[in-house]
Amino acid sequence: MKMAMAGLYKRVLPSPPAVDFASSDGKQLFIEAIQNGTMEGFYKLISYFQTQSEPAYCGLASLSMVLNALAIDPGRKWKGPWRWFDESMLDCCEPLEKVKEKGISFGKLVCLAHCAGAKVQAFRTNQSSLDDFRKFVVRCSTSDDCHIISSYHRATFKQTGTGHFSPIGGYHAGRDMALILDVARFKYPPHWVPLRLLWEAMESVDEATRQCRGFLLISRPHRDPGLLYTLSCKHESWVKVAKYLMDDVPNLVKTDDVKDVHKVLSVVFSSLPSHFGEFIKWIAEVRRREDGGQNLSLEENGRLSLKEEVLKQVQETGLFKHVVAFLSSLTLCCRNAPTLSDENNLPDIAATVCCQGAELLSGAFGSSESGKW
Repeated sequence: MKMAMAGLYKRVLPSPPAVDFASSDGKQLFIEAIQNGTMEGFYKLISYFQTQSEPAYCGLASLSMVLNALAIDPGRKWKGPWRWFDESMLDCCEPLEKVKEKGISFGKLVCLAHCAGAKVQAFRTNQSSLDDFRKFVVRCSTSDDCHIISSYHRATFKQTGTGHFSPIGGYHAGRDMALILDVARFKYPPHWVPLRLLWEAMESVDEATRQCRGFLLISRPHRDPGLLYTLSCKHESWVKVAKYLMDDVPNLVKTDDVKDVHKVLSVVFSSLPSHFGEFIKWIAEVRRREDGGQNLSLEENGRLSLKEEVLKQVQETGLFKHVVAFLSSLTLCCRNAPTLSDENNLPDIAATVCCQGAELLSGAFGSSESGKW
């Protein structure tokens, strides 16, 4: 007599309406779709097909799968020396613990895709149509430069569960069916579904947001990487610093008796917000990684050379010289400047980050040869 085992081992795929990808009918659909040229996006996607690592990580798994299929560089390491998208790295728009508990909304997934560096077009069903959806599915099925993530309700397909995200891996024009590469592979295999029924499943309303579901059209951005430094939305300190520089500084300059550049710099640096220290430390850490002497590709070496040239030109400007002179005047007091801690008050933090800024501009955090920052 076998002992009863806890838990569930897969689910039987309700068919119809779905057609199991590995079934005889599913294989025939696949062959015919290949012959008709509507499986071009499949090959890159299947190369990076993954299983969501948490029951509520369907959105994160779908996005990391698509980002890797599009060969978008995350710009930071996953493990060891490897830069690679993983669900654990998609945390800039919603805390992972919250996603683990409740999943992620359509809007937050759009935010994540943008944050990860992709070009994103988001369509809710009340802002699009079945015909438009079909055109996009055909477009991404006949090329490998874009992919679609669908947000739908499983109940429409007689499946267990509620809202779900998964990429669309291909299209069969003759039977108007889409291939869903279900990232919950522990539950259901990849399967074909009628496109009209998929649209109906996307028309359902998300109970958490009270908004219609929809689909994301994701592709590589048509732009070169930033020549200098690209601010990552993972580090929220830059948002607050940007607000300070754009909103607060103009008002500070107006209210103070500002008559020269030295006074402007004095106002800016003496009123730095407390979180500016984190911003300085993050920029410094970026520079340390650049000076680490890692092997770079020819393209990366070329970009680094251009960056050095631009920074040299910046160093030759009058404003840069004013800033260096101002910060150099602070170095005498830097010997006794406090270290950053949660207990420091605003003046102490301002004094500390001014000193860090002076060191950064003079090259203490970068190359000692040219004072790059």
